[in-house]
Amino acid sequence: MTGKGQQATNAYADRNSEIGILITKPRGYLALKSVLLLGRVGSLNARLVELTGTAPGEHAVDIGCGPGQLVRALADRVGPDGRVIGIDPSQEMIDYATGRIGASSNCRLEVGAAQSLPLPDASVDVVTSTFVMHHIPETQRTAALEQMFRVLRPGGRLLLADTHPTGKVLPAAVRLMSRFAARRTDDPHTPGHHADPLAAIDIRRYREALRAVGFGAVDFTTIPPMTGVLVATKDA
Repeated sequence: MTGKGQQATNAYADRNSEIGILITKPRGYLALKSVLLLGRVGSLNARLVELTGTAPGEHAVDIGCGPGQLVRALADRVGPDGRVIGIDPSQEMIDYATGRIGASSNCRLEVGAAQSLPLPDASVDVVTSTFVMHHIPETQRTAALEQMFRVLRPGGRLLLADTHPTGKVLPAAVRLMSRFAARRTDDPHTPGHHADPLAAIDIRRYREALRAVGFGAVDFTTIPPMTGVLVATKDA
């Protein structure tokens, strides 16, 4: 490998270890997500918005917004007097989401990482981050949760969600896909590198961490067919 090629590889590795796994193929991601959720992406986003308690006029931020589907659902809920910011570390995802959402007076999309949010303290009412935590390097996850807590106003709500398959077929499918993903990357943060990939993506593992950074009530619920959700409230 040439000197420049090695430098580029090292720079990518450094960024990857600091930010986490980047998803750079929006259409492929959308197709995979639709398959895993059995085509229920729209109903899932509607339920997620409902669980946040988001109201017209509120300000929300979706961290790891990907192609922007949840951003649009939140924007519809907050209405013209509210505001929604979508943040993702992947420029490709932000570009794609911008093209899909178009010009909107109550939406903004920008590149950024969960562990260094470009937002003022106590500036939003709702924070969402779905199917994201397992992409963040494990050493950076507490910092990400602290940032989410920081930007929320007192009484604000945080929603974390990740894959939570039930039954026999769906867990087996997730394990198989995780092993396949692990073989395609050397990144140790890929769920397939864990002894049990289902444990790696179980959103319940963050309950105590949320309490430790200052959240009060932390509630867990599931959304069929395969989503687990934590909703935490910042005490007023």
